[in-house]
Amino acid sequence: MTQLILEQALNGLQFGLMLFLLAAGLTLVFGIMDCINLAHGSLYMVGAYFVAAAAQAADSFWIGLAAGVASTALLGLLLELSLFRRLYRRDHLSQVLATFALILIANESVRMVWGAQPVMLNAPEALAGPLDIAGFSYPAYRLVIIAFGLAIAVLLYLLVARSRVGMWVRAGAANREMTEALGIDVQRLFTAVFVFGAALCALAGGLL
Repeated sequence: MTQLILEQALNGLQFGLMLFLLAAGLTLVFGIMDCINLAHGSLYMVGAYFVAAAAQAADSFWIGLAAGVASTALLGLLLELSLFRRLYRRDHLSQVLATFALILIANESVRMVWGAQPVMLNAPEALAGPLDIAGFSYPAYRLVIIAFGLAIAVLLYLLVARSRVGMWVRAGAANREMTEALGIDVQRLFTAVFVFGAALCALAGGLL
């Protein structure tokens, strides 16, 4: 009974952190910057394809993960520079319409590049099997997802609530004009936050 409870607790923790990884980037962009990004799921999808394609090309899961995260961060930078910085001061309806259009563009772009069939991505061989924990076996890769989720949660907390950069971002979202008058480059901060959110999308897509 103890083993069953522990196993289900780990399953619940893994599933909860999986959802957290999916939502972390969206929380940054909407929760802090008050910008509705319906295309967040599209960045997650594109990031997953980038990771899978890079992992197949390099024959290494971890190299593919790093390359996919970097590629999606670059895509996020291009999107922020070309579209999103024009949406920050617009109303939510404009943000919804623009990002919904991005969903359609992303879906068709992925279909054109990779086709209708999914690209397969396997976990690293070292993490493919189970680990013995307190007398029972538990998938090693799920433990990796738990570790990544906890690490990202701590990082986001320290970044948003405990760092000077987080204070600047929150101030810029609350009162942009006053923050800029104090010498803070709010536009550059928002760009960095959006790129970081896009990178989190790719990390979640590649891991999950």
